[in-house]
Amino acid sequence: MQQTIKSTKFLAVIMLLTSLAFNSYSQTSKLSIAINSLTTNFNYGKANAELGPYKKNYQGLQAGFSYQAGITPMFSIVPEIYFAMKGGTLKENNPLTNAKSTLRLNSLEMPLLARIHFNGLYFNAGPYAGYNVGGRLKVNGSGTSAERTTKVPFGSSAADFKRWGFGFQAGAGYNFNLKKSILTLDVRYGYGMVNISPDVERNNRMLNISIHVSRPGTKASKQKEG
Repeated sequence: MQQTIKSTKFLAVIMLLTSLAFNSYSQTSKLSIAINSLTTNFNYGKANAELGPYKKNYQGLQAGFSYQAGITPMFSIVPEIYFAMKGGTLKENNPLTNAKSTLRLNSLEMPLLARIHFNGLYFNAGPYAGYNVGGRLKVNGSGTSAERTTKVPFGSSAADFKRWGFGFQAGAGYNFNLKKSILTLDVRYGYGMVNISPDVERNNRMLNISIHVSRPGTKASKQKEG
């Protein structure tokens, strides 16, 4: 019995010390807000290599929230949610639409990143899930046809685009400590792993340079914010 009591006390002390260590030395937690331009495109796969020379980036918009949950001085977990306008353009005379065309998708994306800190510098990577809430295909007019814009159909039939997608994001950033806030420069690459299109293979690709503005939440670090 005494041995059990001693073991219980020892475990309680260990848990208390661990809690104090996390509270005293973990990375600062913070909520960030970001509104940025977004550069995206599609990868059409090896079977559609003839589309490669006609690809052109699409400049969209990204807006949402990011929360950095400090775990240790060098590690944090970062869940995010944001609205993104993504897509891709094919130049004229392409094998798919002939005329110049732009496919735009409006989606909600939810990355979950693991972040490693080195003072102000950090590296992060992790999976993301995305849900397409809408989209449109614009095909420019030519000498024989008028310009047309159509809504993208989503559903479970063979002719529909897919709502859900997932992939992987990775990148790096730097935190600049201001008087009352933190300015973060983040560079991110996104690699979509789901073919969302029914007519030809399309996988999302993203390159994003964003600026986040935040105020520290739980000031849980005796070191400098990073």
